[in-house]
Amino acid sequence: MYILFNLNLLILIILTILIIVINLLSKKSFYDREKTSPFECGFDPMSSSRLPFSLHFFLIAIIFLIFDVEITLLLPFIVSLKLTNIMNFTYLLFFFILILLVGLYHEWNQGALNWTI
Repeated sequence: MYILFNLNLLILIILTILIIVINLLSKKSFYDREKTSPFECGFDPMSSSRLPFSLHFFLIAIIFLIFDVEITLLLPFIVSLKLTNIMNFTYLLFFFILILLVGLYHEWNQGALNWTI
């Protein structure tokens, strides 16, 4: 029992020393961190975060999220097809698509879908 305890303690000490050595050897310099940092949407991650951004890009992203959620809401219709009457299913699906089309028409009239400004 005493030998097993010493063996476990020895393995733990060796693993701890290896982790510390690996951590010290893998430290990256400032330039390496800057080079491997993410660069998304045209923003420089090392500059100030208070720079103005395109409101049009923001509106397009919000519209995408809204329609993405609406597509997710369409998925339960497939399951409910077997559980409901075909006429009730048709009316419900028509009403849902009508709401989507009215929203699309409203966004189109507001000019949110114009790509050129």
